[in-house]
Amino acid sequence: MRGRRRGRSDDLGPAAPVGREVEVDRGAVTAELAVGMVAVAAVLVAVLATGAATLTRLTCLDAARTGARVAALGETDGEVVAAARHVLGARGGDVRVTRDDGWVTVTVSAPFTAWPGAGGVRARAAATGWAEP
Repeated sequence: MRGRRRGRSDDLGPAAPVGREVEVDRGAVTAELAVGMVAVAAVLVAVLATGAATLTRLTCLDAARTGARVAALGETDGEVVAAARHVLGARGGDVRVTRDDGWVTVTVSAPFTAWPGAGGVRARAAATGWAEP
């Protein structure tokens, strides 16, 4: 048995029962703590990545709403894209404007890179508004 030692309780200190043999587990708590810390670290990474994905999604939603408001004022598609990209900032992303029967829809997508190895994951949002004549 690794990590266990049999010995007299007199060798273990005043808290041990006197005169009886007891088993001592050395290193068991350290191993359990190591496994527990890995699990805690994995959960922390998942929570932080989920938070980053949510922020990216909200930024896309803000950019799409801004683009839809600019388009509703009758601005050109170039100005709509410029306004949405301004809200996206350095994050970059794709902005698409579609017009149909007086309605304009702005769709924004931006890369989300918080998960390692998930290079193709993107956040996307869309907003639709009535274009003023």
